Amino acid sequence: MNKIINLKAISIGLAMFSMFFGAGNIIYPLAVGQYAGDKNIYAMLGLILTAAIMPIAGVIAMLLFNGNYRQFFGRLGRIPGFILALTIISLLGPLGSTPRCIALSYITLKSSFLDMSLPVFSALACSIIFLFTLKKKHILALLAWVLTPILLISLIIIVIIGLITAPEAHSVDSSNLKIFFHGLKEGYNTMDLLAAFFFSSTIINILKAGISKSEATKENYLNTAFQASVIAVCLLAAIYVGFSYIASFHGSDLLINGKEELLAAITMKIAGPYAGILVCLAIALACLTTAIALISAFTDFIQREVFEEKVSYEFTLIGALLVTFFVSTFEFTGISAFLWPILQICYPALIVLTFLNIAHRVTGLKILKLPVLLSFACSVIIYLAHT
Repeated sequence: MNKIINLKAISIGLAMFSMFFGAGNIIYPLAVGQYAGDKNIYAMLGLILTAAIMPIAGVIAMLLFNGNYRQFFGRLGRIPGFILALTIISLLGPLGSTPRCIALSYITLKSSFLDMSLPVFSALACSIIFLFTLKKKHILALLAWVLTPILLISLIIIVIIGLITAPEAHSVDSSNLKIFFHGLKEGYNTMDLLAAFFFSSTIINILKAGISKSEATKENYLNTAFQASVIAVCLLAAIYVGFSYIASFHGSDLLINGKEELLAAITMKIAGPYAGILVCLAIALACLTTAIALISAFTDFIQREVFEEKVSYEFTLIGALLVTFFVSTFEFTGISAFLWPILQICYPALIVLTFLNIAHRVTGLKILKLPVLLSFACSVIIYLAHT
């Protein structure tokens, strides 16, 4: 049993890493490292807290609710809970994270070799996502045993070469605390806590498929899911640290127009034009695999919770991808500018919601609405004070 659980945990952990590892997980560690310079360690502590540890907390919280969105968010009230769930899955799906993955794939490949307009590329990407999402039963095997190892090998090579050839990191005058909070807030942009809420149902389905009925207990599910989450979060944290440090060493003298160009510029500088093209291609594929996972979760939610299965899965998927295509044409910068204020305001409240729901399942703690509302109100006040 332990061997089965361990193998399943590895498989799920690799798949979780690939599902989580999208556009934000690539760009923002690089941006944090470039910003933090010789004080990158403090930025990494903040980034790992919100972009690696919080997602595992989100997965655990949802597993304690058996992946039931209605129960998890419904503790805020039936209607507020539904609106919050719909908002989150829409931001992960066609209104935010999914088109951002496409936009980053485009800018990464364009910087390497691609000679194609963004609308044409987006249409092609949406077509590929459509085909793979229809075959969602095969997504786990594709993510876990094919694309994820290729991606990891590519990223490890870039990090190793970048560290071996690293000059000194540029000096930064900001305080350690300011650098820490910068990394903490940039972790919001990965949107991994939001993704954890909706990837959990996929994880539960995989667990049920991989564990026989005679061995299927809640304890086995939770143990396997926890092991898989630890694997995924360690991989994420390792990549964040590696990427941030190569950016702190190599990013100060790059001539780029925005964060979205950091990846291609650093990859080309470190690996050279030919190896850089292969790495950029692998990372673009990683963005698309994350987009597949996200749009699949969005389509499932809308078809089941909104349309109540009165509209076909295929029709719902086509509608989601049409919206994704339109939003992706705003490019990475435009999409990020739209998402940033929403994430700054909502993320702290979602963190509070996550931990209070865990406490509710573990200890029976009842309080929820007031702390979540207060954290949301504080975030609004702080955001308005700084704009």
